[in-house]
Amino acid sequence: MKRKIETSYTFADALVYEPKSAGFLKKVDQLIDWIPIERVLKKRLGRNEDATGQEGYPALTMLKVLMLQRWYNLSDTETEDSLCDRLSFMKFIGLSLSSAKPDSTTICRFRNLLIEKRLDEKLLGVVNKQFKKAGVLVKTGAIVDATVITSSRRPRKKIELMPEDRTEDEVSEHGPENEVQFSADKEANWLKKGYRSFYGFKAHVMMDAKHGFYLGGHSTCASRNDGKELEVVVKNTKLDKNAFVLTDKGYTSAENRMMLKNHGLTDGIMKKAVRGKPLNEEQHSINRMISRLRYKVERGFGTLKREYGLDRARYLGTRKLNYELTLSGLCFNVKKAVNLCF
Repeated sequence: MKRKIETSYTFADALVYEPKSAGFLKKVDQLIDWIPIERVLKKRLGRNEDATGQEGYPALTMLKVLMLQRWYNLSDTETEDSLCDRLSFMKFIGLSLSSAKPDSTTICRFRNLLIEKRLDEKLLGVVNKQFKKAGVLVKTGAIVDATVITSSRRPRKKIELMPEDRTEDEVSEHGPENEVQFSADKEANWLKKGYRSFYGFKAHVMMDAKHGFYLGGHSTCASRNDGKELEVVVKNTKLDKNAFVLTDKGYTSAENRMMLKNHGLTDGIMKKAVRGKPLNEEQHSINRMISRLRYKVERGFGTLKREYGLDRARYLGTRKLNYELTLSGLCFNVKKAVNLCF
């Protein structure tokens, strides 16, 4: 039998939770409508209480725990400890001082359940829909770019031959034919950028061009050519008709320009000079204009890596990295919306 979770506050809770100032977590509760989110969790998990683990915590409570993990960049063990001694965390997830708190195993099992049901992508859509309805997120333009995320299991040995990032030659999804794996992370591979070598993945991301909200993305092995993933990003992220899509020169190809046209989107791919055909002044001007807007995606990457721990994958494989990317993007959007609205 699952333990009944005590959520009613005692007199001690009332004294502790006496509001003194509107903190970040309180603003999140004021901003987000949790009812449709809880409805999605109940529908997709297929349980009345949507509980996992021995103590049967409500799914919305566990989702909030995962969000706290992202905002404060905590491991499962660190999250378990924080839930027991940080009063603001208890208040946010809806548990009282006397309630049992989720342990690290329960947190891990619930995260794996979300990954299995692909709920991370659905929840991002629900939250972004709320922000769009409130007029905070406007999908009239987007920026697409890719960034390298190193694997959690770096190989003990380094191969002599590895692909250069954005070379003219086609790079296969699995890297060079003579590449040897020395890591438990079989879906990652090597990439060389300048004088540095990386073993890991690429995150292909689309962000809102106005405020830099995370709109969607996915991961591949590190050697995957950026331009080959543009169509996947566009298809998975529903933009308004005639919205412009900005990219750097790495995405330049006749196929990508035609694909944007077929989707009813405005081509914002930077112009690229070819041998014997240098860019004219008008094309240089267009490139400069696109460059002035693209800093928002670079700034977003910096925040996701510095504050959300996405400089290095926590788990193995692209599916779990997609979860990390999506839930981090969701939490990134909530924090940005709080800063814009309060």
